[in-house]
Amino acid sequence: MEKTLPLAEHARARNRTKGAPVPFFTQADTFRELWPEIRANCTRVLDRGKFSHGSVVAEFERALARWTGAAHVVGVNSGTDALVLLLRAAGLRPGDEVVVPAYTFVATATSVVLAGGVPVFADIEERGYGIDPRSVDAVATPRTRMVMPVHLFDRLADMRGVHEVARRRGLTVVEDSAEAIGMRLDGTHAGLLGTGGVLSFFPAKTLGAIGDAGAVLTDDDTVAESVRALRHHGRGGRTLDHFPGISNATVLPGCNSKMDDIQAAVLLAKLGRLDAGIARRAELSARYDARLRGIPGVLAVPGDAAPHPGGDRVTYVHLIEAEDRDALAAHLAARGIGTETYYPTPLHLQPCFAHLGHRAGDFPRAEAACAAALALPLHADLSDADLDRVCDEIEHFYAGRRA
Repeated sequence: MEKTLPLAEHARARNRTKGAPVPFFTQADTFRELWPEIRANCTRVLDRGKFSHGSVVAEFERALARWTGAAHVVGVNSGTDALVLLLRAAGLRPGDEVVVPAYTFVATATSVVLAGGVPVFADIEERGYGIDPRSVDAVATPRTRMVMPVHLFDRLADMRGVHEVARRRGLTVVEDSAEAIGMRLDGTHAGLLGTGGVLSFFPAKTLGAIGDAGAVLTDDDTVAESVRALRHHGRGGRTLDHFPGISNATVLPGCNSKMDDIQAAVLLAKLGRLDAGIARRAELSARYDARLRGIPGVLAVPGDAAPHPGGDRVTYVHLIEAEDRDALAAHLAARGIGTETYYPTPLHLQPCFAHLGHRAGDFPRAEAACAAALALPLHADLSDADLDRVCDEIEHFYAGRRA
């Protein structure tokens, strides 16, 4: 397997101007490398004149199904829509409760609302950022129908623990695996560890498009058929057999969530370099861990918490926990280094969920993570020299505070 793009990497290291900005994310070099293939794929789309829900989308779905091992991949227009359609296809009904972690991107919970359900929040693990199965057990009620663990940053949630609770309580397991491309448990890809899961192809993701796009993964034929109908205004599917003589029938109240063929054209080209990109991210993450571990003020690095047994680590985001997190982020920003705060406010304290009646202190581990977590630049185009500069500035920040 190709280790990385060595010529481009060396060129970046040579040509980097000392003190130049280090963006949180860029894929400019990757696009230059892949442009001939991307251009050829996009030209096919333009020549055919089918820009939505066309043959290139189907081609990408087949290629991604082979890569993940999924029986079905259904391309849609965003990771958020993928969650909404998956929840509906998995049988969520109005008023049903879905347990979700309090520490995650807001779309995890708002997708439940958009699908007609009620989010119920649970705390995260003591080490790592996955949902705590014990908290799931504590917050579930007789109205709870599903649990949706989230695979965050670089590792899977505790799926064995989640399934144990789900079996005992009769819950359906669906996965917010939006960040988890490449993550597997005992060889089974994320999103295929329950009824179904999703992927996001937001540009900064490990496999990123040039806009919004997403997919539903499932091994369940019925779920896949429902998602295919729901993404296209509820049209089609085998259920048409029950309505003879009706053409172009709408069998479900669906929406317009189809993937654009231009996005599929870009993703199809980038899929061929996905293994190399994952390997490069692993190299960078290990280098970060080695440089940052032990620095006073850096409270935790990703390598401190091992994946759950049988799971593997695939780094989408390199997240550290840091003292004076906001001051550190400001220090790095002043020196042209981009960071992101994941996440500034836990979901149970977001204004849109105020009606659920939660208060500060309800989920202490989620709240602690929100106060300390900081994501550093990590992408396949990041040079070793830029990474070292980020680490140098973090060292300087804490050395100055000690002084």
